[in-house]
Amino acid sequence: MRWRERSLRFKFFISGTLVAMVGALSLFVATATSISPVEKTFLSVQTKTQERQQVTDRYGAPLRVTYQTRWNTHDTVPLHAIPDFLKRALIVSEDKRFYEHTGIDWLARLHAVWQNVKALGRVRGASTLTEQVVRILHPRPRTVWSRWMEGFEAQRLETALSKSDILELYLNQVPYASQRRGVAQAAHYYFNRDLDTLTQKEMLALVVLVRAPSRFDLYRDPRTVNTAIGRLARTLHEQGVLTDAEAKRIHTEIFKLEPPSLPVGATHFVRHVTAQSAQQWQPSLRTTLNGTLQSTLQTLLDQRLAQLTRRSVRHGAVLVADHTTGEILAWVVAGEPDESVPGSFIDTVTTPRQPGSSLKPFVYALALENGWTAATQILDAPLAESVGTGLHAYRNYSRNFYGPVTLRNALGNSLNIPAVRAAKFVGVENYHRFLQTLGFTTLDEHPDFYGDGLALGNGEVTLYELVQAYSALAHGGVWRPLTPWMNDPAPREEMRVVSGPVASLIANILSDPEARRLEFGAGSVLNLPVQTAVKTGTSTDYRDAWAVGFNDRYTVGVWMGNLDQNPMEDVTGSTGPALLLRSVFAELNRHRETRPLYIDPRLVQRDLCREPQNGVINVSLDDESACRWVTEWFVPGTEPQDVTMRPYRDREVKWVKPVWGLRMAMDPRIPDEHEAFEFAIQGVEDTDTVEWNLNGTPLAVTEGGKYLWNLERGRQHLTATIHKPTQPTPQTLHVVFYVK
Repeated sequence: MRWRERSLRFKFFISGTLVAMVGALSLFVATATSISPVEKTFLSVQTKTQERQQVTDRYGAPLRVTYQTRWNTHDTVPLHAIPDFLKRALIVSEDKRFYEHTGIDWLARLHAVWQNVKALGRVRGASTLTEQVVRILHPRPRTVWSRWMEGFEAQRLETALSKSDILELYLNQVPYASQRRGVAQAAHYYFNRDLDTLTQKEMLALVVLVRAPSRFDLYRDPRTVNTAIGRLARTLHEQGVLTDAEAKRIHTEIFKLEPPSLPVGATHFVRHVTAQSAQQWQPSLRTTLNGTLQSTLQTLLDQRLAQLTRRSVRHGAVLVADHTTGEILAWVVAGEPDESVPGSFIDTVTTPRQPGSSLKPFVYALALENGWTAATQILDAPLAESVGTGLHAYRNYSRNFYGPVTLRNALGNSLNIPAVRAAKFVGVENYHRFLQTLGFTTLDEHPDFYGDGLALGNGEVTLYELVQAYSALAHGGVWRPLTPWMNDPAPREEMRVVSGPVASLIANILSDPEARRLEFGAGSVLNLPVQTAVKTGTSTDYRDAWAVGFNDRYTVGVWMGNLDQNPMEDVTGSTGPALLLRSVFAELNRHRETRPLYIDPRLVQRDLCREPQNGVINVSLDDESACRWVTEWFVPGTEPQDVTMRPYRDREVKWVKPVWGLRMAMDPRIPDEHEAFEFAIQGVEDTDTVEWNLNGTPLAVTEGGKYLWNLERGRQHLTATIHKPTQPTPQTLHVVFYVK
């Protein structure tokens, strides 16, 4: 029996030993095969590019920061740049024997086990900083097996890397709230400051927060961390890291939290550039934006809109380009980057709006290309055009009419009727095609949809298109697309849209204070201290106000209005955005040597005699003592010789009013015999004779193309026969209209 018992015990021993050996071998194999190459992961993190594009300004300042990534790749700080107090406090708090152990602190682990046993639950962990780095590099579920593996991987990491490398990675990758990683991101998230500007208590808060960033929420209640900070401060005081005064200051200091903000707010610009680069993804996009200028202009725009709030102005935008390079320097939208501001999420730089008179320089540029000169006289007199079955009467902003005016004065004073006559001269279809060549792609309707009103800005364009087109005038008549890329490798399309002399002449007119005196006065806000070509625009019912200008280097556009189409209260381009335009140019010119606008050397100067009342005639005037002499620039071949310069008139003979199908209603408040309507024909001189016939009955014979008719109800068929002394055959016009 005794022998049999011994035999059984021996078998059990052998079996147990075999099981233990198999178990140990299995554990060894499982451990060996599960160990991850943490040192390789570490190196990949050190060289890892960001998972979402980083967009910077021209000097490298970030324009967009994303935290939807596993790694912190753009807010890392080298170990030597992290404050010593922060590093020492972290080691005391998380791993006081960090520089002594080889990955696992066995003393701390045994002490933690003893405390957990006494408490009959988990009250303390004992992970070293190295083990926490392993956990960051290779996240696992929190199990006994994962703790087992982390110990081996921590020892392996310690043999491959220095303590400094491990500590630097921990400080740059440790997770905080709101997906921030690293102490630098945490400092900006809670205090909106760099690490080296933090107080000692703020640094201790960052140390304490790594234990439980969601439980210790400074934004919910900063007092939640005070107890933990107090304990850590006492330990540091006992170890001589903190003086008595420093410990007392930490105890009494109150947190001053400040929500994070980007150094440069350019949300809409970033969307623009990332949309353009979507087909060729790059980890980093360096743009042409000047972050300092962007921030300054954001402040100027928001301040100007605050001043105009009482006049119902809520939205605005500023776009700045260097027309010598085509680079975009500032892309500012009112309220950005605070999307709590109503409408700030809409990019008003690329939102189509009616440009008003800001399009007029282009119709005159086309007219100059087709033979007009800056001295060409255009008749500024009442003008009405048909719109459907009604009439539209054009007028100037001041409601004054100046008779024959030169093209220089017509453009400088932004007169409406001369601009309409210029559109008739060049042809609306040609003008529409010319605007599309300049990059106004939003003007995509048929020319008939806009009519002559296209010269007055009745279509819709974007601020981006407007600045791009003005940049072509500023660049000597050569158009090229604006670019947001620094060192753009792709060749950009360039084409000449107007001749150099014409572009130079338009710039000269727009920068001439004397040319705008009639409507804007002698002390206009548009008279800038440095020679600058400036044009304003105001759309119907004050829904949009514009100011655009360029000097020797920069082109600037400003828009103001309301995105819901509500009108402003009498805010025009010269009373709203023009003042901001002055401020923008003052900022652009602050630290540079400015120059006058370029004058094309091919332009020809001539002295002209202006008559005492109006009009400009040539130098061959007999009585030169009656002249007021002016100097004008001319495109070569268009300068006056010995021919009197007569006002431009529309030579085509056609109805002005009534138009075909016009419908009028008699006013019951006015006696019928006192209601009258003026018939008018374009292209009829005062020496011409017109026979008027209504419904087959002769009405009258007049000299000139006008007749005042007493209204009668019914369908009316009007005939006018025009006799011109220079034409042997009379010309007859017919029109049908209705009176109710």
